Amino acid sequence: MKLILSTVFAVVVGYAVAASEQTYYPALTDLHISDPAGQRDLDGLLWYPTEASAPLTYDFESKVWVGTQVVRDASPAPGRFPLVVLSHGMFGNALNQAWLAGALAKRGFVVAAISHPGTSTWSRDPDQRRQLWERPKDISRVIDHAILSPQLTEVIDHDRIFMAGHSLGGFTAAALAGGRYDAAKLKRFCDEVSGELACGILNDWKVAQTPEDRAEMEADLSDARISAFAIFDLGGTQSFSQASLRNIDRPVLVFGAPIMNSGLTLDIESRTLVDLLPSETARYIEPQTLSHFDFLGQCKPGGLELLAKEIPGDEIICVNGGAERAAQHDMIVDEVVKFFSLQ
Repeated sequence: MKLILSTVFAVVVGYAVAASEQTYYPALTDLHISDPAGQRDLDGLLWYPTEASAPLTYDFESKVWVGTQVVRDASPAPGRFPLVVLSHGMFGNALNQAWLAGALAKRGFVVAAISHPGTSTWSRDPDQRRQLWERPKDISRVIDHAILSPQLTEVIDHDRIFMAGHSLGGFTAAALAGGRYDAAKLKRFCDEVSGELACGILNDWKVAQTPEDRAEMEADLSDARISAFAIFDLGGTQSFSQASLRNIDRPVLVFGAPIMNSGLTLDIESRTLVDLLPSETARYIEPQTLSHFDFLGQCKPGGLELLAKEIPGDEIICVNGGAERAAQHDMIVDEVVKFFSLQ
């Protein structure tokens, strides 16, 4: 396992954090990217730094999740800012990492998050799920929009584009970094490991089960414009060829969650990924108390009980989801800012 951390690294990181202290308010606006073919419109949100401090509102209202105060549709702060594009997990949505997006906007980042059609909370079409290769392309389309849109191009630093993904979003990030899907390798692995979560999901979704789909999945889905990646407790590591992961030449920050309450197995997911990534460009963090669902929002008091009543079984996502999760979020934000600020 690789943990790139030294006294020199720590000093440089400390400088980077000092240079990006919170000096802005987070602004928020809606994001819509049309598909000319009308098949895959993308909807989401854009957080960005502003000097406006009012009127403050919340990025969303929920009985379960804690929101972040933002200034809606404010003018952006002067200057150009790094762009971070977020990819949510299976059947999640653009709000799943709103806590991270708001915190990054305060620190001088523009953050875009969309809900992936077919694998999001409100879009679960089986045919779109099968077309899993479209997920990385969604992220590339967001980058296209950000650097070409007249409203955004002058706000974005085109040389500092980053990407972060959680769970299936981590799989998406690995593909964008250069990981190449290998259907034959995955089949061999799944034949040997009974009941592995990612195997069951990809099989149920009929991913890469026709020659045409296999060609789409095994294509190069990387995006060279992305300078560095943060991967949060991904699933699907075993579907990538080992050679492609070893050849990833851009910095990758990997978080592994040792509290395995999602069905993912750390030894065959994050730990395997980081062992295959080049040691000079990978950093691995595995906090002892981190769980898969700590990358979701902070839960309100009573949120767990409400989920247990209304969606039995889903309450697991709010276990230790209050003050404990807030502390995890602070740590994750600091590490992500340090990592991206060095690139």
